[in-house]
Amino acid sequence: MSDVEIRDNSTLHRFEATLDGEIVGRAYYRPVKGGLIFTHTEVDPAAEGTGVGSALAKTALTSLRETGSGAVLQCPFFRSYVSKHPEFEDVVMPMPAGPAE
Repeated sequence: MSDVEIRDNSTLHRFEATLDGEIVGRAYYRPVKGGLIFTHTEVDPAAEGTGVGSALAKTALTSLRETGSGAVLQCPFFRSYVSKHPEFEDVVMPMPAGPAE
């Protein structure tokens, strides 16, 4: 197995993790003013426990930090990741006000 590669597929509103050319993980988001709302993360069963989810979260949060954007963490995996990696707390923003969807 080669190293995991992460890219932002903004057309599909998700960060994608690939291993050996195959997409094995996805972190879905919704764009909002000032950043992204991460709604759900999934990793294919064959890639679970390999660090794919952590690589998705780290890359997505680092990308947002570099652009001065924030992240709303609706996704339980992202909330858990930030609780274990408090160096990303500066990227977390509150849920934007507005009508419920």
